[in-house]
Amino acid sequence: MASYISSNANRFYTALESAYGQVPAITAANRIPALKMSIRQQLEVTDRKDKTGSRTFTGLPAGGRRQTSFELQTLLTNWQQGTANPSYGPLFQAALGAAPALFSGATAASATGNGRLAFAAPHGLSAGQAVSSGGEIRFVAAIVDAQTVQLNVPFTAPPASGAPIGAALTYSPATELPSVGIFDYWDPATAVQRLLCGGAVDQMEIDLNGDYHEFRFSGQAQDVVDSASFGGSSSGAAELQSYPAEPALSGFDYTIVPGNLGEAWLGTSPTQFFTITSASVVLKNGLDTRFHEFGSSLPQAIAPGERSVTAAFELYEMTDPYTQGLYQAARQQSPISVMFQLGQAAGQLVGVYLQSVIPAVPEFDDNKNRLQWKFRSSRAQGTVNNEIAVAFA
Repeated sequence: MASYISSNANRFYTALESAYGQVPAITAANRIPALKMSIRQQLEVTDRKDKTGSRTFTGLPAGGRRQTSFELQTLLTNWQQGTANPSYGPLFQAALGAAPALFSGATAASATGNGRLAFAAPHGLSAGQAVSSGGEIRFVAAIVDAQTVQLNVPFTAPPASGAPIGAALTYSPATELPSVGIFDYWDPATAVQRLLCGGAVDQMEIDLNGDYHEFRFSGQAQDVVDSASFGGSSSGAAELQSYPAEPALSGFDYTIVPGNLGEAWLGTSPTQFFTITSASVVLKNGLDTRFHEFGSSLPQAIAPGERSVTAAFELYEMTDPYTQGLYQAARQQSPISVMFQLGQAAGQLVGVYLQSVIPAVPEFDDNKNRLQWKFRSSRAQGTVNNEIAVAFA
């Protein structure tokens, strides 16, 4: 007897597409942790102006343009270091654009308290890339020479000579954006399975709220294909000859990183703040698609617009010079550096680095026992594709 479908009997997979709308092959390694995915497809509705002899709507012709949007929410969990990507890495690449830059690790020669890090051999790093040590992640603010870099902030415990510097995978912005395929599988196998092709991320949000570290991706897709209607007139949809079967299940780590674990570094001379109560970083791509062209009912390509990266955070007011300095920077419209580290252990670290942010003048929130400042969305700036970097370690 048929029964209801449990909303927990659900698994998600994602992978980069080699070309827009071409569904990628997936394996068990492409599975991602997720809270929710919503997909909405609408037909473009236009007014009929023809004279029908009555006031009755007589319908629209088949084959009209279709618009597909999606939103996916996921949490920061463990990821296996040494792999080419975290499982949800394709979503970060689709949001930012550039292929991730891998730093495989090295040996420290020396480190100073002001963030100068020297390696025992040429490092091969670029500005904006991340490195890790002692459960912390840091970004390269400048290249001093072939064996020395200046970090955006120093490690809490500077690594000694001969200490290992851990690997890190860094995602950076690019002018063009790739697309992803997102697979939505359910139990039982006779339930309707879905596949989103040509997924383009218009907005990415990273939330630090004290409970869990959460990632949200939303945007537009070329189409959504399902197992129930695949075949017949839908045969060959998304360039598929048959609906893809789910990969054989393997071990999957659901270990969630607590939202209270991490670090926040803010200021013109970045200082660690322990008074942050919540924060978010939002990237918007100003996305459009080639949608209104003659000859197709589906979008044909991604057309990103001007990128917007903003940071918002709330903290308790203190009388120390560092907290007061944030207020002065906001009043004077002076840029500050913003870095959030999510997690405190290797394999659970994510770093978000905005090198230059003009903070908004904070609002005073006196509804609770202690006064809080709310820095609303403050926009990051840069030169060419360097206003944000996101790294895993």
